Amino acid sequence: MDVPGPGAHRVSSAATATAATMLLRTARFPRECWFLPTALLCAYGFFASLRPSEPFLTPYLLGSDKNLTERQEPKPDHLLVLKVLWKDFLMCYSSRPLLCWSVWWALSTCGYFQVVNYTQGLWEKVMPSHNATIYNGGVEAVSTMLGAVAVFAVGYIKISWSTWGEMTLSLFSLLIAAAVYVMDKVNNIWVCYSSYVVFRIIYMLLITIATFQIATNLSMERYALVFGVNTFIALALQTLLTLIVVDANGLGLDITTQFLIYSGYFALIAIIFLINGAVSVMKKYRRRQEPESSSPGTSA
Repeated sequence: MDVPGPGAHRVSSAATATAATMLLRTARFPRECWFLPTALLCAYGFFASLRPSEPFLTPYLLGSDKNLTERQEPKPDHLLVLKVLWKDFLMCYSSRPLLCWSVWWALSTCGYFQVVNYTQGLWEKVMPSHNATIYNGGVEAVSTMLGAVAVFAVGYIKISWSTWGEMTLSLFSLLIAAAVYVMDKVNNIWVCYSSYVVFRIIYMLLITIATFQIATNLSMERYALVFGVNTFIALALQTLLTLIVVDANGLGLDITTQFLIYSGYFALIAIIFLINGAVSVMKKYRRRQEPESSSPGTSA
């Protein structure tokens, strides 16, 4: 074997990489051998750690016209950060419209995740996949497409959401509860598919409206805080619902009973917002009546 001379060190990195690739391709290692994946991982780690631009990038970023220094700034006071977040939290959720839409957002998202996560199990019970042709993937695609169309069409709806928003949430939450109930009780796969499509269309329509209404009552700096809190509450409720209804350490209910509970869950949401919406509408109606009733006495 020839000993490589000094000129071998001038071989380009591309030629070296090509040679290494050919070596790995031609080497005859058994499939269970650890050498090949280990060599590839080592090569990846080496080239990932190699940063040829860093010696030139650092002096550029530390230039006089850049707002960066080599001196490490003091760490922020974590207690102060928590106080600011708590203050912003109270300021955001002190707005009644924002609180209303956020509550629906969190509650409905929890129920939506549960239905979507376990609907395949319900369909499997209604029509086992080994007995007939199923179209679960197609139904998911169609429901997503029709939901997108509904979201696009919602921009043309003219309604005073500040007045009728809670009543609308109540009505459509009741429709969602009915769709889930039909999907659970009617032992027909096509009815289940149709109910699921209706369920997703209504949810995607309402969640778009709710997101817009929440955003209109916020400054842009607080978007992450509010939507983060809403998502956290939704996931916490979903975890609790799963532990109680689905998990074997909880009730461990069968799939049909689970969907009956999910239907009742959305019906409860509808009742809550129906009561709240009715109270809000009556208060606004009384406020409008008070100036009208006081105007004749003033003119007299």
